[in-house]
Amino acid sequence: MDVTFLEQVFSAPGPYATICADVTHTTENADAEVELRVRAVCEELAAGGAPEGVVESVRSQLLQANDGGEIATLRGRALIVAADGSVVLDEALADVPRDPVARWSPHPDLLPVLRQLAGRVPHVVVVADRVGADLSVATTPGRPTDEETVEGDTFHMRKVKVGGWAHNTYMHTAENQWEENAGQVADHLHRLVTGSGAQFVLVAGDVRARQLIADKASKEVGDILISMEEGGRAAGADRAPIERRALELVAEYEGHGQAGAVEQVQAASAHGLAVTGTASVVEALRKAQVETLVLADQADDEQLLVGTDPLQIGVDEADMTAVGVSDAQRVPVDQALLRAAVGSDAAVVVVRRSAMPDGVSVAAVLRYTDASTPS
Repeated sequence: MDVTFLEQVFSAPGPYATICADVTHTTENADAEVELRVRAVCEELAAGGAPEGVVESVRSQLLQANDGGEIATLRGRALIVAADGSVVLDEALADVPRDPVARWSPHPDLLPVLRQLAGRVPHVVVVADRVGADLSVATTPGRPTDEETVEGDTFHMRKVKVGGWAHNTYMHTAENQWEENAGQVADHLHRLVTGSGAQFVLVAGDVRARQLIADKASKEVGDILISMEEGGRAAGADRAPIERRALELVAEYEGHGQAGAVEQVQAASAHGLAVTGTASVVEALRKAQVETLVLADQADDEQLLVGTDPLQIGVDEADMTAVGVSDAQRVPVDQALLRAAVGSDAAVVVVRRSAMPDGVSVAAVLRYTDASTPS
């Protein structure tokens, strides 16, 4: 996972309120239910020492679900609010949080957030008919970062029964128009896919339109194109099945990515380009060697030492003395590792503890090795 979106978290003033909350808004009594859940979150934060301004900021953000709109479709939501009351992270969770969090702490508690985030897999969703298509680019289903509409020509769009010699002409003209419109959609789709690094393209809508788009798609699009039967482009058509299918696909791709990360650690280890265990990973992070940090979803109950810079990180006082830090703070291991990963532009993958190699809680694929890298 690209975690550059977390940079704004660490650049904000701490301490931080970290929230993973249930904001499900699907029942007749939803407003009252959300208010009760938000009240419980705020009471827990206040009891933990969060100042009134931070608590009020959390309350107002979470109660947006009661105002309707897109936010009301969410089931789970992650927030991080800085000490000055600014909201530095507001993300959809994949579902109702299985690990609710309401914590006020010196450092953001990001591991429970990352393991419950809605998938961040770049993809394109296309809803097509024989005139054109609605296209959206997203990393999280239902929250597009770019949207386009392609409208073709409607002249001679309908095949009509005119009889006589003109019949075949009308049918041929309509089919040609459908193909031309599908070609325009395919051209736009190619640009969106190559520009976004999409891992899949989901195409819904009219069956003939889907066939024509698939026929005219470039190889880059065709290799990742997935067609579905449900969903339509007409006004008022229910697009919920499309969003559900996109969520399923994102989960599948995330699962493949997690398995691939563990395999990559094992393969890279054979060439000295991976390390496992806290001490080795800390040393690699300190030197900005880490390309991908692989964390177990359940961290060990240990602490690391950190300085003011994200890469000032160590397992003991000797490590901190070596980087010139005399007033280090002790923080939970996962918080320190994630901070260093973001500070060194490393990717992060969170996997099940049982899937980690050799039973360790942390591993890393390296950008390079040097004389001190464990062999």
